[in-house]
Amino acid sequence: MVGGGIFSLPQNMAASADVGAILIGWGITAVGMLTLAFVFQTLANRKPNLDGGVYAYAKAGFGDYMGFSSAWGYWISAWLGNVGYFVLLFSTLGYFFPIFGEGNTLAAIIGASIVLWAVHFLVLRGIKEAAFINMVTTVAKVVPLFLFILICLFAFKLDIFTADIWGSKNIELGSVMNQVRNMMLVTVWVFIGIEGASIFSARAEKRSDVGKATVLGFIIVLLLLVLVNVLSLGIMTQPELAKLQNPSMAAVLEHVVGHWGAVLISVGLVISLVGALLSWVLLCAEILFAAAKDHTMPAFIRKENANQVPANALWLTNAMVQIFLIITLFSASTYLSLIYLATSMILVPYLWSAAYAFLLPLRGEGYEQDAKDRNKDLVIAGIALIYAIWLLYAGGVKYLLLSALLYAPGVILFAKAKREVGQPVFTNVEKLIFAAVVIGALVAAYGLYDGFLTL
Repeated sequence: MVGGGIFSLPQNMAASADVGAILIGWGITAVGMLTLAFVFQTLANRKPNLDGGVYAYAKAGFGDYMGFSSAWGYWISAWLGNVGYFVLLFSTLGYFFPIFGEGNTLAAIIGASIVLWAVHFLVLRGIKEAAFINMVTTVAKVVPLFLFILICLFAFKLDIFTADIWGSKNIELGSVMNQVRNMMLVTVWVFIGIEGASIFSARAEKRSDVGKATVLGFIIVLLLLVLVNVLSLGIMTQPELAKLQNPSMAAVLEHVVGHWGAVLISVGLVISLVGALLSWVLLCAEILFAAAKDHTMPAFIRKENANQVPANALWLTNAMVQIFLIITLFSASTYLSLIYLATSMILVPYLWSAAYAFLLPLRGEGYEQDAKDRNKDLVIAGIALIYAIWLLYAGGVKYLLLSALLYAPGVILFAKAKREVGQPVFTNVEKLIFAAVVIGALVAAYGLYDGFLTL
């Protein structure tokens, strides 16, 4: 979860909202994401036979196409997030080397491509080796975050924090409700990864570790995120924060202590992104591999190399990252636009996971020996489901349509997998769902052509 998002959080949040709306938004996010964390913990414990997290839950609850769509959407979200990470990485280096600009110049894309394939071949050497490097980078990146929080605690000014709590002086922000809505995709983005332990559940030593890792990870990351965001609002005003180049944490600390603060945060971010890229490359490959193992994805995706790494899934993933890096060069996509699109793609997998967790206690499935927890889990899953629906609303029509455009082509792989096992591609209900996806995709394609939608 602690990848690149936290290092850009001050600007990303201030671009959409001021102090009051940000505090309300964090309150909604804390409750919603906590219930999602409990959902993944509950599902790991109640359904220990389901491996693959969001994909497996959607398939078990709502059929093959919904399972495939969750795996496909999660996969696209993950590698789009990696594209965003590369843009942020070279935007950070652009602070020192102007040739990299905001991470979307020709030099930045060439540099990102070199790093991409270096990470690719490192992961091909084996998951355990990559995981060890990720553990080292995790420890290293936490140090600058704690230093930032400590320094900003002493530099925090209440008069700056309370100068325009509801953003009334900045009419572009809109109403408080609009501000809360507009910041939601950012708050989801910085929590993506909360389901990571469940994705790798098949590799867990003990099933209970999956739930523990999910909830513990949520609590630690929530504290870090809120402290970084709220303390920044007492260092610089919302308009000042909104104009910063990312990683905005660097500029905030530079404002307090001078140039060395920006260097500290930038180094921390580079270390963090290296670890995050490793994690997410692994997650991308794992979600495809898990779906391929039970024939929801085509057989060629199941292929592992001698190091037990799902090699074909890895090649497919990083080929897509490379293609979108090139698209980023010509469309001049920014870090923020990439993370909005990546976040919108993961909303459907979260929705199906919450819905499945709601169905289990509703039916009493898995609660035969533990009836006392049934009502509690029903309430928690219900809140998570409402939160997931709210996120779809908050994301807006634009990203819903763009998501449909990316979901639709996945039917090619789904149809291939179905034919391999001699089954019809869709049930009658799934035909209606796919028709709705196609309509959304056509509207999005027309919107991109006509110019009223942009990537």
